[in-house]
Amino acid sequence: MTAYPRAELEEMVERWLQANRDAEKEGNWPKFLGAMYTDDAEYRWNIGPNEEFVARSRKQIEEWALGVQMEGFEEWRYPYHRILIDEKQGEVIGLWRQVSPALREDGTHYEVAGIGGSWFRYGGNFKWEWQRDFFDLGNVKALFFELAADGKLDPAVKKKIGKLAKGQLLPGHERLRKQPGLWQKLKGLLAMVRIALFNQ
Repeated sequence: MTAYPRAELEEMVERWLQANRDAEKEGNWPKFLGAMYTDDAEYRWNIGPNEEFVARSRKQIEEWALGVQMEGFEEWRYPYHRILIDEKQGEVIGLWRQVSPALREDGTHYEVAGIGGSWFRYGGNFKWEWQRDFFDLGNVKALFFELAADGKLDPAVKKKIGKLAKGQLLPGHERLRKQPGLWQKLKGLLAMVRIALFNQ
């Protein structure tokens, strides 16, 4: 961890927020955010107990995190509402929301419940060298189900969900450990049945 002047990190955050606003306005995430990362930057987030998204270079971040992953989310907004800066460690945490452009019958936007955020490590020269996003995956899935039921889930998102449902990994998706075999799954199911019977 490297210490940086507070003013430099504050300027980095302002540049980042403006790049996000520009990306939302044009619906083009790679164009505005790609240049905000070092060439060897790493960007990751968790997708449940056995899957992680990882991009290990600026090129992969542009193509996978800001490209493939953002297909179908070009019109979504991710407004930040809290920024915490630690200049001694050169780290920033930003808390944001995930707001769909689709409207419910009452006129409100579909929005992921709870809170999301990004944890950044600054690499100097107004670029991030590391980022990890965090969000409530259960709430994201619940909103996708709601959008699908109301006929408002973007076709590109449907296509990606379909691939994942078939066990196909999208670019950047990695398994954290070997998938359990049939016997392991049966043992787990039996254990759950025993717990359910015991708690009756």
